[in-house]
Amino acid sequence: MNGKSIYKILIYIHKMKNLFYRLKMKVWYNFFLIKSGNNNLIIKPILLTPGCLVLHSNIFIRNNARIEGVFNFLNQPFKPVIEIETNVNIEQNVHLTCGSSIIIRKNTSIASNVTITDIIHTSHNLLKPIKEQQLECNEVEIGENCVIYNNSVILPGTKIGANSIVGANSLVKGIFPPFSIIAGSPAKIIKNRSNN
Repeated sequence: MNGKSIYKILIYIHKMKNLFYRLKMKVWYNFFLIKSGNNNLIIKPILLTPGCLVLHSNIFIRNNARIEGVFNFLNQPFKPVIEIETNVNIEQNVHLTCGSSIIIRKNTSIASNVTITDIIHTSHNLLKPIKEQQLECNEVEIGENCVIYNNSVILPGTKIGANSIVGANSLVKGIFPPFSIIAGSPAKIIKNRSNN
């Protein structure tokens, strides 16, 4: 067997896997979603919480995603909605946790190992472990045509304007206008793309 034959076999296996995941999307995941458009693909998530996810069309979510809606914590009720608009791709190991609202607008790309959350544990009681204290939520929105690079963390209350770039390893909190280039820990605007 030569290299070309092996390559053809590998391509065939890859196509069959994608076909399987597309079928799983239609038959299985759609029962758990609030809404799902056409041509969406989720590959082997670690966790996908039912009843909180709205997917538009042409969305690709790679392996090991943890997409979690928190409906109740310490008897505190929440109504999480995670909305991902058309043509969004999310690479492997994304960690997305929601108690209120996270919106990712169309044509946005999210690289590997990114965390997006609208939840934070309060720490008012100094005698109680933080993980056992109430949650506070603050909505997150990532604008259309954005790129969020590897290992970034998007914190509660963050709003990233359209056509913005978040540099790798950034810790992002705040409101950023369109066309921002955002980087650092804590992240700040290092350039506006419209000022070239």
